[in-house]
Amino acid sequence: MKVLVTGAAGFIGFHLSRKLLAAGHTVVGLDILNDYYDVNLKKDRLSILQESEAFRHALVDLSDAPAMQQLFADEGFDIVVNLAAQAGVRYSIENPRSYIDSNIVGFFNILEGCRHTKVKHLCYASSSSVYGMNTKMPLSTHDGVDHPMSLYAASKKSNEMMAHSYSNLFDLPTTGLRFFTVYGPWGRPDMALFLFTKAILAGEPINVFNYGDMERDFTFVDDIVEGVFRVMFNIPEGNPDWDGNNPDPASSPKPYRVYNIGNNNKVRLTRYIEALEEQLGMKAERNLLPMQPGDVPATWADVDDLVNDVDFQPNTSIDEGIRKFVAWYREYYNV
Repeated sequence: MKVLVTGAAGFIGFHLSRKLLAAGHTVVGLDILNDYYDVNLKKDRLSILQESEAFRHALVDLSDAPAMQQLFADEGFDIVVNLAAQAGVRYSIENPRSYIDSNIVGFFNILEGCRHTKVKHLCYASSSSVYGMNTKMPLSTHDGVDHPMSLYAASKKSNEMMAHSYSNLFDLPTTGLRFFTVYGPWGRPDMALFLFTKAILAGEPINVFNYGDMERDFTFVDDIVEGVFRVMFNIPEGNPDWDGNNPDPASSPKPYRVYNIGNNNKVRLTRYIEALEEQLGMKAERNLLPMQPGDVPATWADVDDLVNDVDFQPNTSIDEGIRKFVAWYREYYNV
């Protein structure tokens, strides 16, 4: 199939594009290569993808409606996977407008392109951050998510609602994927594992928020990609048992679905740091700080629907995942 992967030079988009190419699909990778973090890292990911003749880079801005319309008209995609977004809870406090441009306007252009060119399935990245103030664990797609803690989370919740409206109005099959704390090789430099590794190797203290009293459902990138890959080819249909008197947020009478992709295993941040220390052979100096605005103390994914519908449950251990990250980091940065 011909697949559009937006954010193809990004962390997850790069790994997914490689998997699709290895499986024999044609991939058009959209990425504007913005400078939210090190552009050279994005270019290095992109250069690996460009080794395949089945890959083409589209230097197009999601928020550019005419350019997006032309891209969809020219290419005729079978499936679209939207992974491009302005990421980061903390950055959304500093630069909120970029989240509207990329995550709202950009997603609208994706929906319009899919609608007008009869795309068979739109999969898109949502986020565990949509659970906001929810505290019932594990976090389930069948529970409401109406209290986001940041504009980033609100933009992802908006994507889910926008997708449902297009599933309803135009019978466009859409699937939202709520990712839980992704980590692994080729990761983002603004994420905790990358920041911790860089600081520890430099002999600098690491910032540990909420005084270390945090729990996360850390999910290895290969598990995230395997989940996305399986869901892509599992096109949703309407739920015949959906009841408007007791509405299920995870499904609909229309071709709409939402899944969690997480490790289904909450881990204390202190344990995560200890696993990294073991792999580096060095101890971290910890700078204990209060919780940051917009952050949440714990995440833990209920993945029963993912298991039931596509027969997959992420299972990479923290120790194995961090070992692979550190090996990549040492090689890439020649440390």
